[in-house]
Amino acid sequence: MTVYIDPPDWPGHGRMWSHLVSDVSFDELHEFARRLGVPARAFERDHYDIPSHRYEDVVRAGAVQVRSREVVRILRASGLRRPKGRPVSAERPVPAERPVPAERSVPAERSVPAERPGPVGRPGSAA
Repeated sequence: MTVYIDPPDWPGHGRMWSHLVSDVSFDELHEFARRLGVPARAFERDHYDIPSHRYEDVVRAGAVQVRSREVVRILRASGLRRPKGRPVSAERPVPAERPVPAERSVPAERSVPAERPGPVGRPGSAA
């Protein structure tokens, strides 16, 4: 099992972030993240976002340190790359054990409110 992490060089939400990836499978990546207590919501298409304060913990747990360019190369070479803006391939679905959070799911069909009654007559006209 080999997972890789880049340096926490990515700013966002007032923090710096790393990317945790696998060169084998998403199952391997999810298992590694689960063992470290990384929340499912940290999974972003093909990687986990890891805050800088967790970087050393992840490396101690066995993640191999690589440069950011290497993360993309590893994902492409393994066939696990899922760029933003492109639909997720049906050939590589997100595993069922990592459900989509409710706030990201598509809402149920909303009922259309009944038409509001309009004014009885025109303003200024006698009714």
